[in-house]
Amino acid sequence: MDDVRHVLVLPDRDAAEEAAEALADQYRLDEEPLLVRDALAGEDDAEDAQWLVVVEDPAARLSPEDLDAFAAKWEGWREEQ
Repeated sequence: MDDVRHVLVLPDRDAAEEAAEALADQYRLDEEPLLVRDALAGEDDAEDAQWLVVVEDPAARLSPEDLDAFAAKWEGWREEQ
């Protein structure tokens, strides 16, 4: 089976850090999710950045629907790949 990667888009760093920690705990992930700052096109201001939580899911055991609901708790969403 191909490796699966999920990307959750969150509004700020605090939300991303909280979500990544909760995600690792709730789903007992083998690897810690990766946090990535995603500046909006043409914006230099840190206020205008979204944060991505990247989750490697090699066994494809995480449900996209569950991750949609999970990201929504932090006013975020799951990016369709």
